[in-house]
Amino acid sequence: MPNAMKLTILGSSSALPTSERYPSAHVLNAHERLFLIDCGEGTQMQLRKNKIRFSKINNIFISHLHGDHIFGLYGLLSTFSLMGRKNPLNLYAPENYHRILLSHLLDFDIHLNFEIVFIPLAGKDPMLILDDKYITVTSFPLKHRVPSFGFLFREKPAERNIIKEKIEKFNIPGIRIPAIKKGADYLTPDGIVIKNSELTIPPPEPLSYAYCSDTRYFKRLSAFVKGVTVLYHEATFDKSMDDLAAMTGHSTTLDAARTALEAEAGSLIIGHFSARYRNILPLVEEAKTVFSNTLPAIDGRCYDILNLVNPLEKNTYL
Repeated sequence: MPNAMKLTILGSSSALPTSERYPSAHVLNAHERLFLIDCGEGTQMQLRKNKIRFSKINNIFISHLHGDHIFGLYGLLSTFSLMGRKNPLNLYAPENYHRILLSHLLDFDIHLNFEIVFIPLAGKDPMLILDDKYITVTSFPLKHRVPSFGFLFREKPAERNIIKEKIEKFNIPGIRIPAIKKGADYLTPDGIVIKNSELTIPPPEPLSYAYCSDTRYFKRLSAFVKGVTVLYHEATFDKSMDDLAAMTGHSTTLDAARTALEAEAGSLIIGHFSARYRNILPLVEEAKTVFSNTLPAIDGRCYDILNLVNPLEKNTYL
């Protein structure tokens, strides 16, 4: 399957929503599987506006237990049930959330028609939390006022692409093709070894996306997301508000850009903007002074992860 990873921003605001920006929520489409990352107030409205099918969401990732990242989850779970959902839902969240969720369902007399499979997030090191045919997801700790986690989504390397003309030239039987695509050489009936490099071409580089919201800057973070194709990083404040960022456990534009630079990211999307900023373009320009390929998270916009590494694409989002 070809590279396929697209990101839709449902909410780019921090604690207070604005008339143009909802609280945090992203949907990552990886090989036609939808991953909901955080679920701030209004998420299900944004899902409808962006024509995203509820039934295709089977994995929800919650970074931490602050309202602007989770208040939309309760309504969404209820809606899933009212729509007749039967499939299990995988919910990845800080370990202490399971008790809170069960209490909420009980307090409000909510009886879901489907199972919630709860996967707790904990620890001070990266942890593999999902591994399927096409993608892996790793959680990693952030530094905030409460336990907070980021998520790294990586495509698995694809098989090599066999050159069709070589199949005919060497009369390669179909039974040998799977091994060749995995890197094997081909031994002809005459005993001649045809090197794999002559028979195939490399697949596209795997794509990756990292979500880092609600964190102060710390050196180790860049190591967690080293070489990521696209890094989303909160930039709640401009550089003049560095003291407030440190006090509240958040990042400035320059903190986000510095992490992207140290991680050698392909591109950077900044978001989680404070409601004090009506115009976010100065924040983007400020981040660009450190990391040039910086884009703003804009509600309702879909970003093709592959295209974002092309510098020619970056100005189309401003």
